[in-house]
Amino acid sequence: MVEQRRIALAEAMEGLGGWPDDSPWVRAAVDSVPRHQFAPDTLWRWDGDAFVAVSRATEPERWAAEVYGGPSDPAITQVREGRATSSLSCQSVVVDMLDSLMPAPGHRVLELGTGTGWNAALLAYRAGPGQVTSVEADPGLAATARSRLEAAGAGVTVVAGDGQRGYAPGGPYDRVESTYAVDTVPWEWVAQTRPGGRIVTPWGRMGHVALTVAADGRSAGGWIQGLALFMPGRDAPARFGWQEVRGDAPADDEGSHTVDLAQLADPHLLFALRVLLPDVELILGDRDGPVAWVHDGRTSWATLTAAGAGPGTAFQGGPRRLLKEIETAVAAWEQHGRPDLYDFGITRTPDSQYVWSHDSDTGPRWGASGVARPGS
Repeated sequence: MVEQRRIALAEAMEGLGGWPDDSPWVRAAVDSVPRHQFAPDTLWRWDGDAFVAVSRATEPERWAAEVYGGPSDPAITQVREGRATSSLSCQSVVVDMLDSLMPAPGHRVLELGTGTGWNAALLAYRAGPGQVTSVEADPGLAATARSRLEAAGAGVTVVAGDGQRGYAPGGPYDRVESTYAVDTVPWEWVAQTRPGGRIVTPWGRMGHVALTVAADGRSAGGWIQGLALFMPGRDAPARFGWQEVRGDAPADDEGSHTVDLAQLADPHLLFALRVLLPDVELILGDRDGPVAWVHDGRTSWATLTAAGAGPGTAFQGGPRRLLKEIETAVAAWEQHGRPDLYDFGITRTPDSQYVWSHDSDTGPRWGASGVARPGS
């Protein structure tokens, strides 16, 4: 059953064009390093209300289906206090990020976020034994991954520690990859990467970026590579979910809106909203018509519904008026020529980080506030 699922996932990737033509080693690595060998005997499935355990011993077929779901399906490997805290990331994104990283045989590689150890094993397949160092914040996960990697003969050094600090003793590195999302790329990652080296990391709640360290080592910059949804680092500020922010109180404000909810489904606009409104999360759905649930992870929320060809209805609560912020952000995206997500990039310096579009020197820039200023 496991092997059948594994083949089916590889074929699904093929059907979607998910295997990179310019990095054939990635498929060879995935074929040679089976995903299920790094999966724990208990996985977790979301049933709509909570995570439910799936045991390999008692439900082998369901367990195999969790390990080898679709190209965009992660396998949840750890749940703490009702929240997923570790996973085997969805195969399509793992493949895309390895392609973006562009490791070569003999490269010294640093991975942040060992998790199960599977991604580290894929990196070692390419770079070679003894070339990969992986840092994991959870000592238990680090110990288990170390055992799995040793059993696989991967030759990976696993360190229990804070990934935000990188791992200076193993540097300088040719390649650095994070398997968890950061809002600000730690400067330690840049400082521990050689000039010309490459850093690939998920950025915030949406998108992953590939940065190249400048020749003088004083900055790193590069383009957004695609959409990736990864868990945040363990020290990331706590955010409430939609229901927690919304609560049960009646809306503070009710009115009409003219936001095109269908347009909000455009991934390029969604990414632009991520840039322009860094703390705002937008969830799209259908409830007798298109609906958007918006919140800031703390105190403010909005629900936008559509009403045929006329104005829709907006319900809002909390101190912010998120409808107005979304309208302003959409107008800014249109003013700047509707850049798609691949038109955006990030630059990190020792003292700052900013997002830009079209050109890192002359294009508009956005800082942590989401406010644009002319390029300089």
